Amino acid sequence: MLKVMIVDDEPWVLEGLRTMVDWEKSGYEVCAEALSAVEALRLIQEHKPDLLLTDINLPVMNGLELIAAVKEVMDHPPRFVILSGYDDFNYARTALRQKVDGYLLKPVDDEEIGALLLKIKAIIQNEIASREEGRKKQNFLVHNLINRFIQGEWSEELERAADRLMDLQPETELQCILAAAVSSTMSLNEGEGEGFPGELGYVFQDPAGRPGLIVRCAGMSSEAIEAAAAQVQRAQSEKLGVPVAVLISGKRKGARSIQELYTQSLEVWGLKYRREKGGIFYYNDLGAKGQSLELAEGHFTCVLEKVKAGETGQILSCVREAFAAITAKPLKIDAAQAEVAHLEMTLCRSIAEMQGDPDRIMNAMRTEYGNLGGLADYYRLSLYVDKLCLQAAAYLAELRADNEGNTIYNVIQYVDLEFRSKLQLQDIAKQFHMNSAYLGQLFRKETGRSFSDYLNEKRIEAAKGLLKRTQLKISDIALQVGFSNTDYFIDKFKGRVGSSPSVYKNANKNKQL
Repeated sequence: MLKVMIVDDEPWVLEGLRTMVDWEKSGYEVCAEALSAVEALRLIQEHKPDLLLTDINLPVMNGLELIAAVKEVMDHPPRFVILSGYDDFNYARTALRQKVDGYLLKPVDDEEIGALLLKIKAIIQNEIASREEGRKKQNFLVHNLINRFIQGEWSEELERAADRLMDLQPETELQCILAAAVSSTMSLNEGEGEGFPGELGYVFQDPAGRPGLIVRCAGMSSEAIEAAAAQVQRAQSEKLGVPVAVLISGKRKGARSIQELYTQSLEVWGLKYRREKGGIFYYNDLGAKGQSLELAEGHFTCVLEKVKAGETGQILSCVREAFAAITAKPLKIDAAQAEVAHLEMTLCRSIAEMQGDPDRIMNAMRTEYGNLGGLADYYRLSLYVDKLCLQAAAYLAELRADNEGNTIYNVIQYVDLEFRSKLQLQDIAKQFHMNSAYLGQLFRKETGRSFSDYLNEKRIEAAKGLLKRTQLKISDIALQVGFSNTDYFIDKFKGRVGSSPSVYKNANKNKQL
C-alpha cells in the first residue's frame, strides 16, 4: 500500500477525506494528518509519504510554500495534490509551476479523486520501480568495484569510479567490517548492512562468501561503530544459529586504502578468531597486545613463489606440503580458508600488475567450486588451491609472453630483480637501447614514481624484512639492499617509514617478545 498524508486547517475536512474516500480501493493508506504546514513538514520527514494532499490556504505557510519546503529537505519528495475552495486560476498556474499532479476543488468529487489517485499511483509505482532498479545497479557496481580494490587492482579510472559511485575522496576516512560464521557459509542478502547509520556502509561479499561493509567513519564515534557492529553480529548469529565474529579493521583514508583495510580484517580473522567463539574483534587490539600481524602462518609462501616463477611442475607438490603443515596443527578450516583468500588476493594483484584481468580466473573458479566459504573440508579446499594455482600460473605465463615486447615492462622486471645491485638509469637505458630521459619519462608514466624513488622503495621494503628477521647491523643491511652509503640509507628509510631503521627494528623486536 502507498502512503498518503492529508494537510488541512479544518478538522472536519481531514475527517471527511479520511473516511469518505475509499483509500484502500485505490491502493493507499492514510499515514498521517496535519492541521498546519509547520506540523506537516515535521510529519512528512518522519512518515515519508508517497502522496501529499494539502489545502492551499493554510496559516503561516500556505500549501505551495509547504510543497517548496518539502522539495528542499527531501531527496525523494512525494507526489503532490492541491486542495482548494477557491477556483482561482492564478493558484492553479502557480501549482502547475510547482509540478503538482492535481488541483482539486472542494468539496471533492468521489469519482474525480478516485481517478486521480489511480493515475498518480501508476506514476509513483513506476518511480519506485525505477529507483529500485537504479539502486540494484548501483549496489552491483559498488560491490564489483570493492572486490576489484580488495584484489589489488588500482587505476585512475577505478579512482574516478569510486568518486562517482561511492562519493569517496582521498581524505574520506574508512573502515572495513567483515562478518564470519563458525560453521556456516554466509550469503549476502538485503538488509545485512542494517545498523550502520544512513548511507555510511557499502556492502560487499568477499571471495570466501563473507559479507562485509566499507564504512565511512567520519563523524562516527568508536562507540557508534561498536554498537552498529554488535547489531550486525546479533542479527547474523540469530539468522544462522551459530556464533558470528565481526572483524573491524583500523582506519585509513581514501578508496586506495580499501585493500589494506580488508587485509587487516582478514588478519583479525586468521589470528584472533580461530581462538574465539564469536564476538567483535579489532585489528588495533592485536597490535596493542603485541601479537604478530602476519596473516595466519604463511603456509602458501612456497606455492606463491612457484606460481609467480612459472614452475608448474612443482606447484602441486608445494600445495601438498602446505596442506600437510596445516592439518598437522591442526588448523581450523576457517583459518585455512582465510589463508587461501589471502593467496587469491595476492595472485589477483600479480595478474592486475601485469595488465591482466583477475576476473578471468576468479569467475571460472567460482563457477566450478562456488564460494570459498562453502569448501568446508581440507580435501575440497586443496583441490581448489591446485586448480587456482595452475590456472594462475598459466595465465601469468601468457601475460609474460604478451609483455615480452613491452620494453618498459621488461625494465621494471629487471629493476625488481636487480634492485640490490648498483643500478643507474643511464646504464639501464643503454642496456635496453633507449634514451635515458625518455626511459625516465616512461618509467614515471608506468609506475607513477621516478626511477630513483621506485628503486629506493624496493630497497627499503627489502630492508624492512631484514630488520624484522635478522640481527644484521644497520650498515650491513644497507649494503645488502643496494645502499652504498649508510647515512643516505637511514635518511631515505626515515622519509619512507617515518622512523629510523634502529627504531623500526626495536619496535618489531618488542612485538615478537
